[in-house]
Amino acid sequence: MKYEVILFDADDTLFDYSLAEAHALKSVFLEFQVDLLQSHIELYRSVNQQLWNDFEKGEITLDFLRHERFRKLFAEVKVELDAVHFSERYVHYLGEGSFLIEGSDVLIQQVLHNGHRIAIITNGIKQTQHSRIGRSALAHSFEHIIVSEDTGFSKPQTGIFDFAFEKLNLINKSNVLMVGDSLTSDIQGGINYGIDTCWYNPKRKPNRTSINPTYEIHHLNELLQLL
Repeated sequence: MKYEVILFDADDTLFDYSLAEAHALKSVFLEFQVDLLQSHIELYRSVNQQLWNDFEKGEITLDFLRHERFRKLFAEVKVELDAVHFSERYVHYLGEGSFLIEGSDVLIQQVLHNGHRIAIITNGIKQTQHSRIGRSALAHSFEHIIVSEDTGFSKPQTGIFDFAFEKLNLINKSNVLMVGDSLTSDIQGGINYGIDTCWYNPKRKPNRTSINPTYEIHHLNELLQLL
């Protein structure tokens, strides 16, 4: 066994964030009796991604991100709604979205069967992430679910990995693997901490960064060959 412990990202690695997001947007716009257009979804996703990028770089807080994405959206589409209240309801609905990436349940079962220890390290809102994961078929699979908001750090900061190693009572970095879909948070975070990394890249996006993962896979079941 090359890696005793596997640290998984959650969103778009094991859990389908796009489906959860679509469910939450549809539900919250319906609750507030506002028509949800495709252009609203596209604009929201663009604004949200930029704010998450800023959060990863430590430029903004999570609380600011939660509300600012809707303030910007409402300003652009000329809708007068309370962004703070809207955000709270959105987070509630997002927490219901426990959709799995195809094949993730089979992968996790096999990884556990093979004797590996597994945990989740995810950037996000603790209320949302614990709810989504807790409602899923994978709820009881992980030794620990480590959410950035619980730790005071976010990937790619080393602090969140320090937190994970302490929770898991780990010392040896050479038998730990970080698996995730984001080069800038998951892979860069693993590199910063000195552990091996596996980039899950199902859409085969070209890597135009200087971030070099230890491995790259395009299907989740390919991970088993690396462990």
